[in-house]
Amino acid sequence: MSLEAFAGHLGISERTLSTWESRGEDITIRAVNQAALDTSLRASGPDVHERFLRLTDAFETVLPSPDGAAAYGPPAQRQARHPHDGKQMALVDVGVFLSGPQNKPTWVPAFYIDIFPVTNSDYVRFIAATGHQPPQHWPKSKCPDALFDHPVTFVTWHDAASYASWAGKGLPTAQQWEKAARGVRGDVYPWGNQPTPAKCNSRESGVGSTSPVGRYHSGVSPYGVYDLCGNTWEWTSTRSTPGRYELKAGAFTSPFVRATPSSFNDAASTMLDDDTGFRCCTPETSMRDLLKPTLVVDTGQ
Repeated sequence: MSLEAFAGHLGISERTLSTWESRGEDITIRAVNQAALDTSLRASGPDVHERFLRLTDAFETVLPSPDGAAAYGPPAQRQARHPHDGKQMALVDVGVFLSGPQNKPTWVPAFYIDIFPVTNSDYVRFIAATGHQPPQHWPKSKCPDALFDHPVTFVTWHDAASYASWAGKGLPTAQQWEKAARGVRGDVYPWGNQPTPAKCNSRESGVGSTSPVGRYHSGVSPYGVYDLCGNTWEWTSTRSTPGRYELKAGAFTSPFVRATPSSFNDAASTMLDDDTGFRCCTPETSMRDLLKPTLVVDTGQ
């Protein structure tokens, strides 16, 4: 591409691109621009990847899939609405991220994750479709209007898994959940490394209950995912010991220090409480198949 065309492709000014070229390795690129570059590279074909590696000696930049073959194909949508439960989901790219308190490099395949936790409104549709038992705190088994956009609570791991199955998804593994929260660079929190309790609903917020899932705009993760710190603990599919599963996020009942995405917590699969909910995820390949247009054949009849 020409300089003008490449700047337009990335969504930046030509002046910015010229500055990058003139300063070379001394430049520090803003995170949003680095993400645009990374996304453009991942969406390119094998010839572009080969040329990139040859010119930069960036041995670890383009990671192979588990079977050793590069995963190519049309660019995935950064956000997509799942056709089964209608929830908006964000793409978390394939690759390595820094996991756990020790920032261990960990490879995770590409997946989509719900941008918001499963809400009471989502759960109402699930109950209507399946006859599943409503949460115990709904008066007369009816969700109060004021809680429609709050995360559903008083759900066991089995309740969460049942919803995920109905929606054609699954619960995220602890590693998937953590990558969606921290990104790939080892940030401590979804918003960076600064401990800022005001960016989430933890005990320090003083809210004292769940909050609407779209409230904390400044606390979103690098992938645009909400409530990955605070509001409610979230079930994962990762079993810690027989009958127990890992929980992530912290909650409005928890001190802010418990909300660190790399922290460990678990509970019995039958546990249910006013501060525990969940969200779902699905492999990128599954979402891609679901979003393929259906071929309609005219038989002439």
